Amino acid sequence: MIRVLLADDQALVRGGLRALLEARDDIEVVGEAADGLQVLDLASAAQPDVILMDIRMPGLDGLEATRQIAADPRLAQTRIVILTTFDLDEYLFDALRYGASGFLLKDAQPADLVDAVRVVSAGDGLISPKMTRRLIAEFAARARQPRPARQLDILTERERQVMALVAAGLSNDEIAAELVISPETARTLGVRDRTQLAVLAYETGLVRPGWQT
Repeated sequence: MIRVLLADDQALVRGGLRALLEARDDIEVVGEAADGLQVLDLASAAQPDVILMDIRMPGLDGLEATRQIAADPRLAQTRIVILTTFDLDEYLFDALRYGASGFLLKDAQPADLVDAVRVVSAGDGLISPKMTRRLIAEFAARARQPRPARQLDILTERERQVMALVAAGLSNDEIAAELVISPETARTLGVRDRTQLAVLAYETGLVRPGWQT
């Protein structure tokens, strides 16, 4: 059973999300939060697998809540999906930098939301490779100068190649199975999932804006 926490300041939105998710046999909504402080309290108590996180909430916003949850070792298994608007506002890029595992447009189809919860709970943060490529390109264009790449020194040349392919938005099916970075390597790099692996690739300069496979 996938345990989901809903975070949105609009009760109507939370109600719609709850009805949609609880209609599935493999998903359980374990709580609802109307602001970031409630998210922190409920996440600590309920230990959800996935949090659907709105950005703009009163008090503590979703961005800061994401940062604190991702930094909490007690919530290392909790994945955060950012709920955002179509224009991909700048807060979303900070959310990814702070540890969000994925993103979802608020006008997404119901089936896409359910799929996103299932995919992220399994550790695959790239909800849609095509959408992720667009997002990461925007993220990289706004990023500061690449940080030192010493964190990548543990990687072989082949693992660097795979990391670049992940950053480009390729799915596991598009990357030969024998080339996929192992979960152990990802943990050594200090990342939570594929989305954070892609962010790391751009931030360290392994991949540059405009890079193509």
